[in-house]
Amino acid sequence: MKELLQKYEAKEPEIIFNWKDPETEAEGWTVINSLRGGAAGGGTRMRKGLDMNEVLSLAKTMEVKFTVSGPPIGGAKSGINFDPNDPRKKGVLERWYQAVSPLLKSYYGTGGDLNVDEIHEVIPITEESGVWHPQEGVFSGHFKPTEADKINRIGQLRQGVIKVIENPYFSPSVQRKYTIADMITGFGVAEAVKQYYHIYGGTVEGKRAIVQGFGNVGSAAAFYLSQMGAKIVGIIDIAGGLIKEEGFTFEEITDLFLAKQGNKLIAENLIPFEEMNQRVWSLRTEIFAPCAASRLITKGQIDEMIDTGLEVISCGANVPFADKEIFFGPIMEHTDNRVSLIPDFISNCGMARVFAYFMERRVQMTDESIFSDTSDTIRKALEKVYEKNQNKTGISETAFEIALSQLI
Repeated sequence: MKELLQKYEAKEPEIIFNWKDPETEAEGWTVINSLRGGAAGGGTRMRKGLDMNEVLSLAKTMEVKFTVSGPPIGGAKSGINFDPNDPRKKGVLERWYQAVSPLLKSYYGTGGDLNVDEIHEVIPITEESGVWHPQEGVFSGHFKPTEADKINRIGQLRQGVIKVIENPYFSPSVQRKYTIADMITGFGVAEAVKQYYHIYGGTVEGKRAIVQGFGNVGSAAAFYLSQMGAKIVGIIDIAGGLIKEEGFTFEEITDLFLAKQGNKLIAENLIPFEEMNQRVWSLRTEIFAPCAASRLITKGQIDEMIDTGLEVISCGANVPFADKEIFFGPIMEHTDNRVSLIPDFISNCGMARVFAYFMERRVQMTDESIFSDTSDTIRKALEKVYEKNQNKTGISETAFEIALSQLI
């Protein structure tokens, strides 16, 4: 696996598009690792301090993810080095998408990512730039449909991603109108835990869980894990955290979900971040869902959790470990050798899978069929891993081997 990984990491990306905003200090990159299958896909993120290497590593991550979620295309990513809280953000995005629109028409598909919203920013702004849909390039480059078929499938994709969830089982509140895009990634993170226990033995019910990050992914993962019967004992977020050693009730987790402001955990009795970061890792827990930013988790934090009975990690963040390597660094390897580590490209493939699902010809547009499709995709990926390796350790290494053998 390591040999395959070294080859894959060392391979130069096919296209690097670099942009400097004429009106602000913003700089952006689209990195297309390959045009496998005639196209490439990956979201657009924005943060201060972002560089081209971050975008490159995420493009390679996306290519691995497509081996699980489909379609069989290359990986790509866009990143803009700019403060997302700056009031000039909208103008930066408008000029960025105008510049990148020829790629989006031809062979590159994008979506939302860190600090860039799929529904409120990506879709309307790309439309203004003459792009039918942010995924149009994937249709053009990979599916090569007739004009009529392209219109039908783009219509299906448009409708599906912003579809309001009607089934109360999948939504924290039917009054609030949450969409598929709001919930599906966190659902996948929770579902990966459920499927893991189903395949490897055991049950999620009654298991204690810690969730890191309470944005779109973390809050939804907490909601679905709690719904499955897991006891959320700790939530750590940039704003602080909460601990309840007997576990928050499903109602309490739902209330926290509904109370969050944007990506921020809001609660009266919030423990300050520094104190929370000292205490949370030594809580007794079997499940850990890292759903905050990339490259945060240290070896010390992992070892503390292992000492208190950690069984499985389901990654909501891309590359959550504080390794400098693109994929499989020493902290990740150490973790994979000691507990069941479900890699990000399986556990957080929900949104990529939703895109792939709606790109198919005439699919069912019900909540049940959309969520079931993501669940089935994650189950099949974990079953493939189990066929090769029945141990509860080495899951990520085996998953990478399966994915990379398709790419090299």
